[in-house]
Amino acid sequence: MKLIVAKDYEHMSKIGAMMIASQTLLNPNIVLGLATGSTPVGTYKELIRMYKDGVADFSKAITFNLDEYVGLKSEDPNSYHYFMRKNFFEQINILTENTHIPSGIFEDSNTICNEYEKLINENGGIDLQLLGVGKNGHIGFNEPDIKFEDITHVVSLDEQTIKDNARFFGSIDMVPKKAVSMGIKTIMKARAIILEVTGKEKAQVLYEAIKGPITPKVPVSALRLHSSAVIIADLASAYKLELKEGVYDV
Repeated sequence: MKLIVAKDYEHMSKIGAMMIASQTLLNPNIVLGLATGSTPVGTYKELIRMYKDGVADFSKAITFNLDEYVGLKSEDPNSYHYFMRKNFFEQINILTENTHIPSGIFEDSNTICNEYEKLINENGGIDLQLLGVGKNGHIGFNEPDIKFEDITHVVSLDEQTIKDNARFFGSIDMVPKKAVSMGIKTIMKARAIILEVTGKEKAQVLYEAIKGPITPKVPVSALRLHSSAVIIADLASAYKLELKEGVYDV
């Protein structure tokens, strides 16, 4: 696994965007797995700039997002449907019908999860998956557990995740308690993975992801088993690894 230590958040975002844009040029029909949250916003802004400059083209790309809150309609400002439209999709040339995000509104969770998994497979699987990581090590909404979850499923959010996400909702009581998420197995089937990590508060989980045991108690640690995973971390999040700016095999 490669670790790229970037100078700061802006540098990390530019590296991530360059890696994604280069793959869209090599494969115009690329299937991208996308993430939400504050970490990838800078990467999306850079990709938008690259699109406007004629460097990136998403006209034939297909996207699948990692997750969505259970109970939020797509037009809810706190939904990941809304987040993706406002922060990315509406500012590039991607076709709306080529963008996919799990529905948070359903009667049967098994049906909605299986249909999402089937749709990913029908499109040939994910070529490049973008990830962030929670303070507790979750990727997607795969929280620490005694086992690695397999495919798309409904998960109960940990107290730490609810607390961390309260800043987006204005009150911890308004944060949904469940989400639909791609499973670890789904994520690991992606042909390539980019994990972005930023901020001193993520230093411990980055250290555990690289130096600790591979365990479902730290879900992000599973990426060490992937044949083509790259972590892009800023200096603040990498300080416990005692590494300078550069590229490393880890």
